[in-house]
Amino acid sequence: MTEQKNLLLNKPQINISYTSNTRMWLVSLCAFFCIVQSAIKDDGQTLIIACVTLITVLITEFLLTWRTYGAGKIKDGSAVVTALILTILLPNQLHPAYAVLGALFAIVVVKHSFGGLGSNWLNPALGGWLFIRFSWSPAFSSALAKGSTSIGEYIIPAYLGTIDNSATEFLNNTVFSITGVRLPSGYIDLLFNNSSSVIADRGLFFLLIGTVIITAARINRGFIPLVFLFTFGFFVRLAGDLSGLLWNGDILYGFFSGGTVAAAFILAAEPSSSTRTRTGVIFNIALGAILAWAFRYKFMEYTGCFIAVAIVNCLSPVIKLIEEKLFFPRTNRGKTQENTL
Repeated sequence: MTEQKNLLLNKPQINISYTSNTRMWLVSLCAFFCIVQSAIKDDGQTLIIACVTLITVLITEFLLTWRTYGAGKIKDGSAVVTALILTILLPNQLHPAYAVLGALFAIVVVKHSFGGLGSNWLNPALGGWLFIRFSWSPAFSSALAKGSTSIGEYIIPAYLGTIDNSATEFLNNTVFSITGVRLPSGYIDLLFNNSSSVIADRGLFFLLIGTVIITAARINRGFIPLVFLFTFGFFVRLAGDLSGLLWNGDILYGFFSGGTVAAAFILAAEPSSSTRTRTGVIFNIALGAILAWAFRYKFMEYTGCFIAVAIVNCLSPVIKLIEEKLFFPRTNRGKTQENTL
C-alpha cells in the first residue's frame, strides 16, 4: 500500500479527459497570446520570429513524416507547440535566421533523431533554444541586451512606467490595504514590458493568464510550478540580492523576469523532466529551481531557468535509476512497473 502511494504516472500531464492533441493545442494557445502581446509594440520583430519558426517547424515535420503519416503529425499540434514555445524563449530582437536554425535543430535532432514525440529526452523547443544560445552566444546576448541596463552579463530590462503608478496605487488602496502592506512601484510594468527581452517576459501578462487556464484544465500537475516557484523564490529571497545581503532578494522581480513563469509552468512540466514517483518529481523540480537561482544570481545568466530545466532533463535517467533501487525492489519490480502504465 505504501509503495502504491509513491507511484506516479511517467508523465506529469494527468488529465485523460483531454486527448494529447487537445493538450498540445491548449499550450499552443497559451504561447500564442504571449506572442501577440509581445508583438504589439516591437515593430513586428516578434511576429517575424514566430512566423519563420512556425513555417520552418511545419515544413521540417511534414518532410520527415509525410511518407508514414501524411499530414497527421501536423494536425496533432506537437509541431506547432514546439515552434511557439521556442519563439517565446527567444529575445524579440534576435535575427530570424537563428530562429530558423534553432527550429531545424529542435525537430531534426532533438525530436526525430530519438524516435519522435514521446521518445525525446529533452523538450525539442528547449533543445532548439540551447542550440541557439550556445552556438551563437554573442548574437543572443546582444539581442537580449538591446535597450536594457546590464551589470556584467546580468541583464535588467528597462521599465516604461506608463500604467504602473495608477495600477499600483489602486492595488495598494484595495487588495493590499487589508494586509497593511504596500506594493512598491515598478512591478506592474513587468507584466507589460516593452523593452528588448525574451518574448516570454514581454508577453508576461497574457502568459500568466494562459498558465492559469492550462493549470485549471489540469494539463499539468499544479504542484509542479508551485514547487518550482516556492523553491526558486526562497533562494531568491535568501541570497538573491546582488549586493550580497541576505534575506533581501526581490522575489517578484525574480518571478516576473528571466523567463521564470515559462520555465515553471511549461518547461518544468514537460514529460522528459518527470520521474516515476511523487518524491522523485518534487526532487527534480526543486533541484531545477535551485539551479535556476544559481545560474541567474551567481553565474549572472539572465535566462538561467531554461538552462536549469535542461540540466534536470539530463539528470532524470539517473534519478529514475535511484528510484528503481529505493522504491522498486527486484522481487516486485515487474508488478510495480505494470501499475505505473
